[in-house]
Amino acid sequence: MIHVTVFVDSTRYVGITMSGHAGRADHPLEGQELVCAAASALALNMANCVEHFTDDRFEAEVGEDNGYFHFAFTGYFGEESALLMNSLIFGLQDLEDSYGEPYIQIRFQEV
Repeated sequence: MIHVTVFVDSTRYVGITMSGHAGRADHPLEGQELVCAAASALALNMANCVEHFTDDRFEAEVGEDNGYFHFAFTGYFGEESALLMNSLIFGLQDLEDSYGEPYIQIRFQEV
């Protein structure tokens, strides 16, 4: 399962951590590769867009073998970055609504 933690301050999303893979290696499920690819594409696209289209600062880490992705803004960030983060969360929630467990689970944590 892809475990997603979205970090929220009082007004908006400020970071995200994802780990794991959709489905289970010992019991493959139909569509698990699709869910993994979609979640990865959404996350990497958001990070790349923040990097290329804004001047906002962030930290990011990717672990290819374990499906790990971490992204967090390191200070003030503008509306463009907020929109990109909102788009990522919306896309991941759509995956969760469509596939649910054991593919992806999202939780929100206030910081």
